[in-house]
Amino acid sequence: MFNRLELEGKWNQVKGRVMEHWGELTDDDLQSARGDLDELTGIIQEKTGESKQEIEGYLDEIIADAANYAQQAAQAAHHYADRANEVFHDEYEQISGTVKEGYAHAEGMVRKNPVESVAVAFGAGLIAGAVVGLVLKSK
Repeated sequence: MFNRLELEGKWNQVKGRVMEHWGELTDDDLQSARGDLDELTGIIQEKTGESKQEIEGYLDEIIADAANYAQQAAQAAHHYADRANEVFHDEYEQISGTVKEGYAHAEGMVRKNPVESVAVAFGAGLIAGAVVGLVLKSK
């Protein structure tokens, strides 16, 4: 038999299955017993006339099913997290390789044409300085 904490933790699943199984129960009946297994059993027994053992057996089954669903959901989430990590790692490796190739290409260009590279860097610095100067001047 499950305890009060297990019942409270899976209350929504239990409530839906109980109402399916025992249609004569109302939402108010179930709300008054929320989380109290003995009270829930008593209410069901009063409304349906079933034995305590039958009711407790069915409630055990419902709670066990809810626990299995929760475990399956946790396993699926873990699987998806692992897969996302693999994809992220693969993409990181691919991007890292592309950046390294670009850096090697730029380094090769600078080694082949050092004077032109310095001139381009100097020109880019002048343009950036002019833009920053204009922005600061306008404030």
